[in-house]
Amino acid sequence: MADWLSPSAVSEVTRALDLAGVFANGLLGGVLARGRRLDLLGFLLIGVVSGLGGGVIRDVLLQHGPPVALTDYAYLPVAVAGSMFAFAIDLRRQVSSRTFNVLDAAVLSFWAVAGAQMTLAAGLGWLPAVLLGMTTAVGGGAVRDLLLGTTPGIFLNGSPLYATVALLVSGVMVVSTELGAATVGIIAGVTVGTVLRLTALHRVWVLPGDRHWRA
Repeated sequence: MADWLSPSAVSEVTRALDLAGVFANGLLGGVLARGRRLDLLGFLLIGVVSGLGGGVIRDVLLQHGPPVALTDYAYLPVAVAGSMFAFAIDLRRQVSSRTFNVLDAAVLSFWAVAGAQMTLAAGLGWLPAVLLGMTTAVGGGAVRDLLLGTTPGIFLNGSPLYATVALLVSGVMVVSTELGAATVGIIAGVTVGTVLRLTALHRVWVLPGDRHWRA
């Protein structure tokens, strides 16, 4: 199957999605920092960890050179910009929770696609690509939650599907890339992931918890 974009163009699109996720998750981290009444340093720390954490974890596990966040100088300023935007403007008063949900669902999909594609580009197979796509999508948020002293949301019983959506999006990207249609994978992954996450929130789709298997 012929791809619509050249490999270099796919790489650029992947980088753009990765940076979009960095900004948006830096912003979401800043929103949480405001909710905890943190100072400027707290905003910066939570925003940067939220924006860069998943990618750094992915790159360390890949062992394919230094983390992209340390070699591509666009990443740190973008994460800082997201957190400072949330510092300057109280987005909880300006933006509805529905908009935040849409943004979060899109970012989840962006990062799952980018993580899976970067893993494949590093020469690894389908299984690491799926796992590291998920790690890219949820890692920063998990570390952020730990720094804020809460259990990461992906582990909470009764939490609508999140990491599972990232796994599925990564799988879509891997299958499409293996078929020579990475462009289709990017579009399908982002679309499917965003719709599935929003549907899971609306219908409260959750994984089985202890109440389902306790004797």
